[in-house]
Amino acid sequence: MSRYNNTYRPSNASQKLPGLALPPPTNANTANMSNLFGSAASAANANPTQGDLTKDVAVTNPPEDSISDMCFSPASDHLAVASWDKKVRIYEIDANGNSQGKAYFEFEGPALNCAWSKDGSKVFGCGADKTARMLDLGAGQTQPGQASQVAAHDQPIRCVETIAVNGTPMLVTGGWDKMVKYWDLRSPNPAGQIECKDRVYSMDVRNDMLVIGTAERWIHVVNINNPGTFYKVMQSPLKWQTRVVSIFSPEPNGFAIGSIEGRCAIQYVEDKDQTNNFSFKCHRQNAPTDRNLSNVFAVNAISFHPQHGTFSTAGSDGTFHFWDKDAKHRLKGYPEVGGTISATDFSRAGNIFAYAVSYDWSKGYMHNTPQLANKIMLHPITGDECKPRPKTGKR
Repeated sequence: MSRYNNTYRPSNASQKLPGLALPPPTNANTANMSNLFGSAASAANANPTQGDLTKDVAVTNPPEDSISDMCFSPASDHLAVASWDKKVRIYEIDANGNSQGKAYFEFEGPALNCAWSKDGSKVFGCGADKTARMLDLGAGQTQPGQASQVAAHDQPIRCVETIAVNGTPMLVTGGWDKMVKYWDLRSPNPAGQIECKDRVYSMDVRNDMLVIGTAERWIHVVNINNPGTFYKVMQSPLKWQTRVVSIFSPEPNGFAIGSIEGRCAIQYVEDKDQTNNFSFKCHRQNAPTDRNLSNVFAVNAISFHPQHGTFSTAGSDGTFHFWDKDAKHRLKGYPEVGGTISATDFSRAGNIFAYAVSYDWSKGYMHNTPQLANKIMLHPITGDECKPRPKTGKR
């Protein structure tokens, strides 16, 4: 086993959304995954660190172009997916792993990111047309024409998240105009804004923490209770372009950074914890003709398990891995999935891991051909796949 030198606490109750015909409520935290995706993972694999993909199932009717982002609802088994085909789609996942498209809304350019309201009643998206839009599922909206514009920037909006400031639900957007804007959905104008050092590439929110990754490797940390100022600004410890930032869960006292160089960094926020910072290599492959050379792939997505505090990385090499940051240990590595992985997320109960096999645009538009895979896969979390290693008292 290799050693290496990567909101909101979801509710267990299904959110009743008019017009979506949700399945009967279940306690997803105790759901037996063998009932979701068939029998338990094959025991034929003798390597305890080699993961099994044989029980993974595909989401029906995936987007028609590259998948840029996806996220599970915090209140029900629904998955929102943003795509370069200008749509944000909402899928319902049932107890057998079956999926069905339930709603969607459109933009005038590629949809780049999506998010849910904390109660799961609203879905937000943002895109290259410089807008963010909302579909209010709780009000029975399921048709594209029912979506409303809720935010605007001077350049494409790359990221959208939901927050609560002093108990008031709000939207936060980050764009290539370097601006992060806060929106009270009752007003067409931003409630506040703050300028980053460069274009926003990635953003994550958990509890009172907002982390923003921008061009030129800048990382900005904001305390949501004081949204008009930066709590901390730093440059990434990684030497190359930031692809993703993801806040620790369930205890949000730091974040992970993934870059184009096949590295991940674990970064704590407070000065007293800085000795725990480290980075490690991942998503690299030995060159077939020279063992001293490695092919390096971008880390496109990092997702934290909502209960265990372990996390996934996924990259341009078409693999994903589960890690234990506290033990500095890789839990599982998975075979190549037939294309680059562009986005990932865990379900609210942590029993499903969704990953998008889709072109990540790392080689430019000329390499985006119709032959490339474009699908969303659901991986059942079985046994100890994502559980941290038992603590032995040794570091």
